Amino acid sequence: MNKMYASSSPHIRATASTRKIMLDVIISLVPAAIASVVYFGWRALSLCGVCILTCVVTEYLCRIVMKRDQTIGDLSAVVTGLLLALNLPSGLNPLIAVFGSVVAILVVKQMFGGIGMNFVNPALAARIVLMVSFPTAMTTWTNTAFQSVDAVSSATPMAAPAGTYSYLDLLIGNHGGSMGETCALALVLGGIYLVVRGVIKPTIPVVYIGVVGLLSFVLGQDPVVAVLSGGLLIGAIFMATDYTTSPVTPWGKVIYAAGCGVLTVLIRTYSNNPEGVSFSILIMNILTPLIENMTAPRPFGSKKSKEGAK
Repeated sequence: MNKMYASSSPHIRATASTRKIMLDVIISLVPAAIASVVYFGWRALSLCGVCILTCVVTEYLCRIVMKRDQTIGDLSAVVTGLLLALNLPSGLNPLIAVFGSVVAILVVKQMFGGIGMNFVNPALAARIVLMVSFPTAMTTWTNTAFQSVDAVSSATPMAAPAGTYSYLDLLIGNHGGSMGETCALALVLGGIYLVVRGVIKPTIPVVYIGVVGLLSFVLGQDPVVAVLSGGLLIGAIFMATDYTTSPVTPWGKVIYAAGCGVLTVLIRTYSNNPEGVSFSILIMNILTPLIENMTAPRPFGSKKSKEGAK
């Protein structure tokens, strides 16, 4: 005899789990990770290992101290570590990377309750903390692409004079920058994988990238360079789409992504910081609850209250 179970909604459950989603994100970041090793050598791989290991160990210890169930099996700490590593210069002191990883997991994630409770993206917040704390180390770039020397100082496309890098250089990553942001082609491939797997919807990346390209063109800048340079692609595809810190409503996603795009261009153009992706996404992360409240659909059958009605 079949039993009938009574439970609260939702009654239709998806087969996707946090672990499966995080595994897909890890797979999507593999092309960018491989490109970082090709361009920056084995120190890029070691930095990824340091960040991932530190994030996992920090989360494990935090859950013990806070007397909470272990969550390292959901792979979210691995994703945070890998994302943080790919946002760092390849020549960064590993101890600085360890500090950033601890900040991401302990301060930004676990102190707010763990996965799903943080109000900003952990890897993004940790990167900003490192940029403020160690500005020289975080802005010293190296480029080993197609060169016989071990490393050479190299300006990122955002700081270099116009015409320094060709579109092909920007597409394949033959320039300086953070380990995972240089190869645009690898990031796009990872983004396509996430969309095909249903992990993310294309709304946020497309609107974000489109607004940056359009506004850059209006301001007299090369839109192709603006899109392929800096951390725009890795930010738009992998960090702005974070489930916890981005809106869930359709129009909320559009407003959120457009806000990220406008802020990115304004910071790049009018501030002393040539790259505005991290700060833009962080600001919009904080505004996400407000955006969701503004764009939340009314319950079916309800009427919009009239001003002054009792």
